[in-house]
Amino acid sequence: MPHWPSQSKLYHGLALLPKSRRIALASKTVILDRLGTFNYDSKYRGAIVKPLSVLEEDKELSKDGFLINHSKTLVGHFGLSWAFVDPKTPIENGVKFCACVKEFFPWLRMPLQVVYVNETRNPKLAVSSFGFGGGTLRGHLLSGEERFSVEIDEEKQVWYEILSFLKPAHPLSLLPI
Repeated sequence: MPHWPSQSKLYHGLALLPKSRRIALASKTVILDRLGTFNYDSKYRGAIVKPLSVLEEDKELSKDGFLINHSKTLVGHFGLSWAFVDPKTPIENGVKFCACVKEFFPWLRMPLQVVYVNETRNPKLAVSSFGFGGGTLRGHLLSGEERFSVEIDEEKQVWYEILSFLKPAHPLSLLPI
């Protein structure tokens, strides 16, 4: 039987877990069940599906303190040694999951919920894309949404894109990394 973090260690659902327990599926379920709801206003739920230009023009986002982040890169070989998501996590609307991040704590679990999934294919042009957006849940250091997408363009190049609107939700998010 796994040892569950005490309630005091689940400060608003933020679990500081030792590396040896970072992929324990049972503890992930317990943490996600305790978190429950999104930690940002419902009027923004699913907004990450909008194009970057629309998000940049949205005055309400900046008025409410959200910063827009965008990065798009041609895919080569890359990996993230500082973060991971359980590879068995299904990418389906409504699924809750944790991004586990190692910065200066042993491991932080950043809870999210899939708010949309989009897949497009155009056989005539041989282009396709897949993307999904995740909304932050209570216990995440940030508040807002993130979109992750992969696209194969007409020149057979593969592009990886991240787009988000986020703001601090916890004092730890303000610490320099």
